[in-house]
Amino acid sequence: MTDLLPLLQELYAEKLAMLLRHQSAARLVEQYDANNTYQYIVNREEVQLSWLTAAIAELGGAVGAAAATVPARTVSGQGEQAAHSLFQEDARDAQAFVDGWRPRVEAMPNARQRGMLRVILGETLEQKRFFEQALAGRTDLLGRREKTLAPAHGEVLRTRWIE
Repeated sequence: MTDLLPLLQELYAEKLAMLLRHQSAARLVEQYDANNTYQYIVNREEVQLSWLTAAIAELGGAVGAAAATVPARTVSGQGEQAAHSLFQEDARDAQAFVDGWRPRVEAMPNARQRGMLRVILGETLEQKRFFEQALAGRTDLLGRREKTLAPAHGEVLRTRWIE
């Protein structure tokens, strides 16, 4: 159990960094469906971080020391070209995260925590699939619209992220 706490804190820090990068990308990706997908991903990562926070607290640890600061993301180009580079980067990052953590998760003796981390890895692969679908030009990332509904078009407003 003594090795479990630092492992969970390390994973928390990496997942927090991913969340911050995805929030930054959401500020740059203006296409409606792609932005909604980033909003969904951010929401799921917040849930994952809450699970990790609870698990860390249960072991007597804290996440305060795991605060991550990620500089604002910048991309070359504008619009679709900029979004394309973000999708590529985020798909690569998601696969690297899973590749790096899967062996460590599978080696964990604690079945309960291993199960939780498997869910986090699975959701990260789902995020990768979203990014790959966006790269392929798909807009039905979170589901298909009924044929009677007009297709979504337009962009989200940059001021949506007022804090």
